[in-house]
Amino acid sequence: MEREVFDRMAEQDQVHWWYVARRKILADLIAREAKLPEDARILEVGCGTGHNFAMLERFGRLDALEVDDAARALATQRLGRPVGDAPLPDLPGVPDGAYDLVALLDVLEHVDGRPESLRSIARKLKPNGRILVTVPAYQWMWSAHDLAHHHKLRYSKKGLRRDAEAAGLKIEKIGYFNSLLFPLAAAVRLAGKAVGKSSSDDKVPARPLNALFQAIFALERHAIGRLSFPAGVSLFSLLSTR
Repeated sequence: MEREVFDRMAEQDQVHWWYVARRKILADLIAREAKLPEDARILEVGCGTGHNFAMLERFGRLDALEVDDAARALATQRLGRPVGDAPLPDLPGVPDGAYDLVALLDVLEHVDGRPESLRSIARKLKPNGRILVTVPAYQWMWSAHDLAHHHKLRYSKKGLRRDAEAAGLKIEKIGYFNSLLFPLAAAVRLAGKAVGKSSSDDKVPARPLNALFQAIFALERHAIGRLSFPAGVSLFSLLSTR
């Protein structure tokens, strides 16, 4: 990502509607569908500034990786112990067979060798372990936001399924989320492309609007993994070894 993207993430990740509601949605998905033991070991790959730590630590002992030096320094402060810097696809030094859950939250779209990365992550799982993946959806929604975040692509459901299967993984759940706000998000992205917008769209909106967006997005926590939305700004998948 651009340096300023990480800086904004650090400033906004506790208040911006997208981060706050997304954590609630993913926490409900993990609680219902991941089938974690009480003493679960969890690894977040590509943790950024560590804004998911408090949510993930509800489910077990957390380790984390981040390759950006400045983001890793902040994440280390938040975790209270060192965050590793092992890169995808190989994750050198990360033990095999060690984790009940590996979280890859809006990371896969940043890397080359995506099936290879998933295959490497699968080796880090304990028997019956799972990988939780989220990625941005729809290549036609590509915008300045994706450029600023150094995305390689936006995924289709077919593409995410293809990469998971190429890695030898079983797809337990797959679907769209950030669906209730999808028409608005799509309109904003398409309008931005039409006028040649060159900046990212991740600023915190005015407080009433931020609260409204957060409430609408968070409603999906009751449906994710249970209902299949026809479209969404993002995709999730829960994967396991065959």
